[in-house]
Amino acid sequence: MDRHPQGLSAYIAVTAAYWAFMLTDGALRMLVLLHFHTLGFSPIQLAYLFLLYEFMGMVTNLSAGWIAARFGLTSTLYAGLGIQIVALLALAGLDPEWALASSVIYVMVVQGLSGVAKDLAKMSSKSAVKLLAPSDGDGLFRWVAYLTGSKNAVKGFGFLLGTVLLGTVGFTGSVLAMAAVLAAILAAIAAFMPKGLPQGKKGTRFKEIFSRNRNVNLLSLARVFLFGARDVWFVVGIPIYFYAVLSDGTEAGNRMAFFQIGTFMALWIIAYGAVQAWAPGLLRAKEKTTDQIVALAVQWVGLLTLVPATLALCALVAGEPAQWLTLTLIAGLMVFGFVFAVNSSVHSYLILAFTHDDRVTMDVGFYYMSNAAGRLLGTLLSGLSYQLGGLPLTLGTAAAMALLSWHSARKLHAATPAEATQG
Repeated sequence: MDRHPQGLSAYIAVTAAYWAFMLTDGALRMLVLLHFHTLGFSPIQLAYLFLLYEFMGMVTNLSAGWIAARFGLTSTLYAGLGIQIVALLALAGLDPEWALASSVIYVMVVQGLSGVAKDLAKMSSKSAVKLLAPSDGDGLFRWVAYLTGSKNAVKGFGFLLGTVLLGTVGFTGSVLAMAAVLAAILAAIAAFMPKGLPQGKKGTRFKEIFSRNRNVNLLSLARVFLFGARDVWFVVGIPIYFYAVLSDGTEAGNRMAFFQIGTFMALWIIAYGAVQAWAPGLLRAKEKTTDQIVALAVQWVGLLTLVPATLALCALVAGEPAQWLTLTLIAGLMVFGFVFAVNSSVHSYLILAFTHDDRVTMDVGFYYMSNAAGRLLGTLLSGLSYQLGGLPLTLGTAAAMALLSWHSARKLHAATPAEATQG
């Protein structure tokens, strides 16, 4: 049974808005990464471009839960879409004649705006699922898995879209086109959004954003290292390695390299999203208690640790780019994506299972602040580790982050509400 009479229609509208946002978010990431790499930015400079994006995601998630509790989920969802349009328009104003330092600072600031937008949209969508999903059986796990999985599949298409646009209409034309499309979608969503999302409570205090739930805090810590383990290779290391292997230095060769890298990243994200959506069925979640799902979270992150550790060893043995290493990386990273997707889906369910309806936006906001902290840490280490130690150090760092996530997840338990709240 739906918790709200229009629960399904509101869920569909929220999902559509989130899809539109993530399509532009994925495209923008590839546009920025590859465009500025071709301008001569080093790996660590490329990482700088995304640091404020991730930092502002942390700040946004910390406050967005309170903003949504105070002003309503619909307001934060629309704000996320609107700010992304502003960020895209601002990027179109980038002047290629500017000095390198000026370009870096400008793009960092605009990416910071995009980070605010992304996490406003994410927190709003994920919180809405908790309030709209059926309360019986595995309804919550299925609805959050479908939202998260479909979002990542759409983001994967965005990666491919970004590389195709960069190779055809260029950087400025690409961001202007995406801004126009997103503005049209925002107008449509605002016109047809059904009722069903909470409108906020004026008495909500800001200090309530900090959770006293032990499980929420431990899961948030595990999330920091889980996403750090992905982004440490995903953001800079692997795309730049593949570019070095695939590009022959010519304009046509560069375009082909863009397309091949974008295709791989897109397929990785799409497959990741598909596995996330499939996870409730794969894990037979309907038959399991929360305790058993907590145990699965520990087992799957332990398995995840082995994948980058093995790939790091392969890269160390190879010493330099080789065909067998490239093929091994492609296969290994797809395995990483499968295991990572199951982990992520389980986490997305557990945060909603551990929280309560009266503070869902704040707990989800706090949790996704940790998610952004992991991406921030992974982004910084991605450029730093690749510049200092190449692929072996990048993948070894990913393995260490996954191990820390496993250590945090081991302390979780399916506490009762009375046991969960401490302090």
